[in-house]
Amino acid sequence: MSVAKNGRRIMEQHLFKHTQEFELESGESLPRFQLLYCTWGELNEAKDNIIWICHALTGNAEADDWWEGLIGEGKKYDTSKYFIICANMLGSCYGSTSPLDINPITQSHYLLDFPMYTVRDVAHSFDLLRKELGFEKVHSLVGGSMGGMVALEWAILQQDVFEHLILLATNAKNSPYGIAFNETQRMAIMADKTWKDHSPEAGKEGLKAARAIALLSYRNYEAYWNTQSETDIEKTDHYKASSYQKYQGEKLISRFNCQSYWFLSKAMDSHHLGRGRKSLENALQMIHSKTLVIGVTSDMLFPPSEQKYLSEHIPNAIYEEIDSFYGHDGFLIETKAITEIITDFYASK
Repeated sequence: MSVAKNGRRIMEQHLFKHTQEFELESGESLPRFQLLYCTWGELNEAKDNIIWICHALTGNAEADDWWEGLIGEGKKYDTSKYFIICANMLGSCYGSTSPLDINPITQSHYLLDFPMYTVRDVAHSFDLLRKELGFEKVHSLVGGSMGGMVALEWAILQQDVFEHLILLATNAKNSPYGIAFNETQRMAIMADKTWKDHSPEAGKEGLKAARAIALLSYRNYEAYWNTQSETDIEKTDHYKASSYQKYQGEKLISRFNCQSYWFLSKAMDSHHLGRGRKSLENALQMIHSKTLVIGVTSDMLFPPSEQKYLSEHIPNAIYEEIDSFYGHDGFLIETKAITEIITDFYASK
């Protein structure tokens, strides 16, 4: 399906349908699954202009919307030069198989009966799509946050496919701090009395609170000070920061599903590159791609120490840092600085 913006076709949506049983790390399986993915631009004859983008937790396949500073005509990933692809993660509610789908065994929505899956399972599902499309090589695999987790797993699973690997604000394993934030969000969801209802609408009020908790980790003290400070010294209620938290909760429930959020956050917690590979260091040594790792100075959720660790243990990796007060969200916002860093990376030998 073609999607037009400003009267011009710039993106195409597609469905990949895997009709065989898909075994998961948990020991469970999906009898079949589908992935919704979007593409921009044209694949050249040599098939050496492929840029594969991996989205973050509540992102979707429409990467030019949430990363508009990087993707589009005249931008770093110019749609007139590159063939860009972004697939919606397994379990997400934007067109890929998720808890909202019908379980073929029970003939009702999966919801909380959806099987547990991991970041590694997501990477495996993407690789099945890659093989279906016939891509033997990919110029660049790019991912931030949870998308970076998927990209790391995939670069280890297929060591000779990705020429360049670009990782932003991500890590080799989810930290105890990151897991604690995710669990706190799930506790907020569980506190919603509707959470266990067998309904796609279950848990919405809890998801509002979960999103507000998440925002505290995506930003930081300085970001809130710079964007939510009051100018009225007489005010005693109805603060900007309060309204902002409520707004972000409402905004998420208007576009996202609570059960998908639950399982995606569980998948994030599962992230550990060393599982079954002796150690994190041994796993990172398996990456053959020329690698760029980007950290954000003020990121409290994925602090720069985690990206420095990646660059120290991935062969042929370099580390760059963005100075931003936006915290973890800097990897989505600071696209000008990211463009400059990526440009220099591609130019380096």
